[in-house]
Amino acid sequence: MDAKGNVLVPLDEAALERLIDQIEALDLQAVAVCFLHSHVNPAHERIVGERLRARLPGHFISLSCEVLPEIREYERTSTTVANAYIGPPVASYLRSLSDRLKAAGQDGRLLMCQSSGGVQQIETIIAKPATVVESGPAAGVVGAARMGAKAGYGNIITFDMGGTTAKAAMVEEGRISSTSEYEVGGGISLSAGLVKGGGYALKLPVIDVSEVGAGGGSMVRIDAAGALKVGPQSAGSTPGPLCYDQGGEAATVTDANVVLGYLNQEALAGGSVPIRSDLSKGAFEGEIAPHLGTDVLEAAFGVHKLANVTMMRAGKAVSTYRGRDPRDFTLFCFGGNGGVHGAMIARELEMSRVVVPPAAGVYSAVGLLFADFEATRSRAFLGLLDEATAPKIAGVLREMEAEVLAELGVDAPGIRWSADLRYAGQAFELQIDLPREGGLAEQLGAVRAAFEAEHKRSFGHLLAAPVQVVNLRVLGAVAPQVPEQMVLDERNPPAEGTRRPVYFGADLGLHDTPVLRRHALTDAPLQGPAVIEEYEGTTVVPPDATVFRDAFDNIVIDFIRGARA
Repeated sequence: MDAKGNVLVPLDEAALERLIDQIEALDLQAVAVCFLHSHVNPAHERIVGERLRARLPGHFISLSCEVLPEIREYERTSTTVANAYIGPPVASYLRSLSDRLKAAGQDGRLLMCQSSGGVQQIETIIAKPATVVESGPAAGVVGAARMGAKAGYGNIITFDMGGTTAKAAMVEEGRISSTSEYEVGGGISLSAGLVKGGGYALKLPVIDVSEVGAGGGSMVRIDAAGALKVGPQSAGSTPGPLCYDQGGEAATVTDANVVLGYLNQEALAGGSVPIRSDLSKGAFEGEIAPHLGTDVLEAAFGVHKLANVTMMRAGKAVSTYRGRDPRDFTLFCFGGNGGVHGAMIARELEMSRVVVPPAAGVYSAVGLLFADFEATRSRAFLGLLDEATAPKIAGVLREMEAEVLAELGVDAPGIRWSADLRYAGQAFELQIDLPREGGLAEQLGAVRAAFEAEHKRSFGHLLAAPVQVVNLRVLGAVAPQVPEQMVLDERNPPAEGTRRPVYFGADLGLHDTPVLRRHALTDAPLQGPAVIEEYEGTTVVPPDATVFRDAFDNIVIDFIRGARA
């Protein structure tokens, strides 16, 4: 095939059969196929796919023309390979789950979240599993956007910290920031163009989540040069931090938080996870503090702050690196450790407000309740954004819209058109919404203005050059019926009047700090410090902040004007 999709040399089917013989002789589970110009003409690639599926019925066959029919062979190949790599385990898991649910008498429709934040039927997921690589973090962002908007927080940066990773995403004016260019497996998973190049390209609709390898289980170590390091190695949940007393051999961020008094000294999760604080303190007394030449509390605070610095990379990747100022946003914290670190990270980013929602520890699961039922299509389209090409663009979009509607199986879902646009000659694009009504040709000026506004905001400059279309996209979504408000029933709240010493660093010092439950807070601001303990997690309020509970049961932390940034 040439670049226009014309056949230069017919497919050598005899050679293809010999190649399949070689593949069949190998111990493989999946095959990825990506031809250079299949996004223009997929005929040869489809023939190969038909032969592979006929000869190797037990294998997972991933074709780039089915996974990503877009320009750029590297990203298309990488995405197709990722799709093949995760295909067999995803198919096995989802089919097993479906069979077990049916055997248990559950005959409802089984849906799974995609990286875009929408849900889809599992058979569609099995056919294209690369769409779910970042599905867990995506669900939490969806919940934060929906519930944050209801509570009046339209501009938020989400912060999701668990045991092994920390994730951040941006919601602007109630709208989730998404991208079609992403990297995974490079120490930090993200889409920001300034810091790409270390992972595997995944060019599919993804909520713009930045992820770093730092969590409660991140191990503390001294490197060969004698410097203190936190992560990316993790103790996970098994054996877990030292304080779990399950055989852990290295101190973790959780152990540092126990030493600092941020976490309960006896048990977590309403008493269901016993804690041995003496093991955490012993690790810092015996090795870490002496090596650093400081006392135990300052050593533990150093670990806590170092973890925060690592996690700040995620927040900057979705804000600063994309032309946004984090000070214009509220930090919306969830995950088991989000409330422990959120306020400290917000202070470092000079953000003035932190929100911790109900059920924060399981918020990705909560987010699934708010996810749209979604279907997407994309297609390569290389041409200038002008009056001559506008009718062709609209025609292709209408074709893709019909496919989306057929997949969703409903009459009137929300439909969104968009395109990847760039200045002619550039090698990177920005995704911009396109108008569905009123005629695209008549609104080209508004589309160009939207592109240039985003280009200016993201890169700080404009060019006097034509605007070029690279890819076209259609998104269809059916919104679920969702509650107006969540109310959380507390289990095993801490005893009234509980207090413990909590250390907030050399500047703020050691404080005798009250330990409260969420429902003990009112709409009247309470001066910090305070620790709010719940079954799903803990929230730490530093001395230079106030805290109250809003009408939606959110914990809201505000930093005092003029306090240290």
